[in-house]
Amino acid sequence: MARKPGLGRGLDALLPGGNEKADLDFPDISAGPDSEGLHRKAAVKRSLSEGSVVQLALDRLIPNPAQPRKHFDETELRELADSITEHGIIQPIIAADSGDGSYIIIAGERRIRAARLAGFVEVPAIVREYTGQKRMEIALIENIQRSNLNPIEEAAAYKNLMDFARLSQEELALRVGKNRSTVTNALRLLKLPANMQQSLENRSISPGHARALLAVSDKKLREKLFKDISGKGLSVRDAEKRALALNSASAAEDETEQAAGFIKARPPEIVDMEEKFIEKLGTKVSIEGDLEKGRIRIDYFSMDDLSRLYEIIEQ
Repeated sequence: MARKPGLGRGLDALLPGGNEKADLDFPDISAGPDSEGLHRKAAVKRSLSEGSVVQLALDRLIPNPAQPRKHFDETELRELADSITEHGIIQPIIAADSGDGSYIIIAGERRIRAARLAGFVEVPAIVREYTGQKRMEIALIENIQRSNLNPIEEAAAYKNLMDFARLSQEELALRVGKNRSTVTNALRLLKLPANMQQSLENRSISPGHARALLAVSDKKLREKLFKDISGKGLSVRDAEKRALALNSASAAEDETEQAAGFIKARPPEIVDMEEKFIEKLGTKVSIEGDLEKGRIRIDYFSMDDLSRLYEIIEQ
């Protein structure tokens, strides 16, 4: 069976034409900048054609607009700066010529930030040409490989790449070497309100907590659960149990209201539409509301059933 391509191949899968020998044979990073600009341009041209390592001045390197990582831990950067001071930069950064004398950082922004802290004026780099889509892909995959992204950064990066490259979730999963369910679960995090996303970004709650929050359909009850998680330090398991209890209580309240006659008789148009949903989806569907607003409830009875329904809705 052919091996499925993915992150196991590393960035080499996205960096064609690399020269392995050159990657191991770095120039002396303690040397000062070249005095001859023409020599520097010639070296960059050789780097483009051969994948060789050149020295680039730090003030010529600019962040990749498609860089998904927005937060860099200062303590970790300082530790990396100390390591660079002692051992140098072991792996060259990847950059793209922007055409105006500067270079866009494709991979290695964390190393560059640390090099600045360490007092370096230039870094070893491999200069290559990339499309905007490829820049985004490499930046995303580099960060995923190193677990550098918080859950919201990763989810936003997935969405940006999907929108930019017009990829389906399945195509994106193949591109970044992840399971489809992993990508789907990550994208769901973007449905959380801003305060909950912020807690995910600063890691005060975990993705497991976030999934428990997403399981609560009522917004007020979801906010209540969030306060319990944050204030009482609920474990993921406890949060899941609490989410189930809140949903059950909400459903019971709805049934009580219906029994008391608070829900008006449904218009025939709603009944007809409900039947069409049932026929299309092949499962129990109920529409609660009137011709102006309401909600649709779709039942599933297994994980396979849920996946089947998702595929239908996504089409």
